[in-house]
Amino acid sequence: MSKISGISKRWFTSTFIVIVGIILIFAATAISIVYVYFYNYVEMTLNSHASELVNTYFSNYIGGSEENFIVGAINFTEDFSDKDMMDVWVINKNGKPIVSSSGFDIEEDLDMPDYTLALESESGKGIWKGRLKNGEKVMAVTAMLPKVQHENSGAVRYISSLEDVDTALWTVAAIVIVFCACIVVLVYASGRFFIRSIVGPVVKINATAKTLATGDLNVRVDNSGMRDEIDELCTTFNDMAGALSEAEIMKNDFISTVSHELRTPLTAIKGWGETLAQIGSTDPETTQKGMDVIIRESQRLSGMVEELLDFSRIQSGKMQLVYSKIDVLAELDDAILTFKERFSRENIELDYSVPEVSVPLVGDSARIRQVFVNLLDNAIKYNKKGGKVSVNARLDGAKIVIVFADTGCGISRENLPKIKEKFFRANISVHGNGIGLAVADEIIKLHGGTLEVDSVLNEGTTVTVTLPVN
Repeated sequence: MSKISGISKRWFTSTFIVIVGIILIFAATAISIVYVYFYNYVEMTLNSHASELVNTYFSNYIGGSEENFIVGAINFTEDFSDKDMMDVWVINKNGKPIVSSSGFDIEEDLDMPDYTLALESESGKGIWKGRLKNGEKVMAVTAMLPKVQHENSGAVRYISSLEDVDTALWTVAAIVIVFCACIVVLVYASGRFFIRSIVGPVVKINATAKTLATGDLNVRVDNSGMRDEIDELCTTFNDMAGALSEAEIMKNDFISTVSHELRTPLTAIKGWGETLAQIGSTDPETTQKGMDVIIRESQRLSGMVEELLDFSRIQSGKMQLVYSKIDVLAELDDAILTFKERFSRENIELDYSVPEVSVPLVGDSARIRQVFVNLLDNAIKYNKKGGKVSVNARLDGAKIVIVFADTGCGISRENLPKIKEKFFRANISVHGNGIGLAVADEIIKLHGGTLEVDSVLNEGTTVTVTLPVN
């Protein structure tokens, strides 16, 4: 037998031993019941014979001569119908057995505890279980005959062998023990099989988890087997491993993308810095152009760093908003104004239509403007030359609905559900780090609003921002 440990050990100590104990109690109880039943049956049979005949059969033979009593005793034993079940003795008034239904002589000075008990009992009956001198186990019941002038007139003793009863009892006990042993073996075998069916997959999951911890994200648990909770656990574990693998790929892509995104402005800043250092103040026009590039790329770097910091704050749950009463459409106007030159430079048409009213909102003006800037940047970045961007706003009860629509490359149906996930980039040919939309979505959620994306591949994308207003 293999060493019992872990779950198997807990099952063995807490369940199997208890079951075995219950089965042993059941076996002992069953055997005890059978024992009591068999012995009570023998006793009841002996008592029934003693009760029926003591006061009737010998009524004509007691109180007379000894010879007449002996004749009655002989007739009684000869007429006794249950000789095959028990032996019956007739005892005279002096306590000496004078005749037996078996026909054998009765030895003298025989110990008869049941007769002694009957003499002392008010009921005139005594019962005894024990062994004869030859070792035979018997049960004896003695019933006293009616007294004559306050003197004993004799007794009748019924003796039944318990050897057959004990044999039957041992047979029943053996059957019960074998039956219980079969149950124990069955419980143990089924329990071990059940535990192994649990422990086996758990061991596999543990081994796979250790492999996963070493960095091998392609490892999976073989969950071929029964369709149960263990199979669900294996499936969930594999799904988790797949998600980790995808997250690792996305993380590596993110690191690569961010590195590239950082390298581009840094290269421009470094290049123009070296150029300006060489020409000094000899070429004011070139100097101004270089300073413009350095400032623009520095702002781009600053925006990327802030976006990364925002993402870190969101991940750690530490993003805090500075609430004040703001005008949502005023923040949208500022964002549109910031991008007007870029729209013109990129040859993208802007269709801007909002209500000529003030729309108050309690929120963080910088964060709201950040969302608008991100959405406008995406609308331009993923658009095409000669494309169009529409920004429309409308009041809907206690909500302001702002729709950003473009005629860009769009997003495929399979990628659309992932578009707001961290690090995800639907179009890797366009510069980006894959966290801007995730940050924007979180900011809108913190303001109690929603950000929904709808898109058709090669046709365009529509982003709908809904915010509660006062």
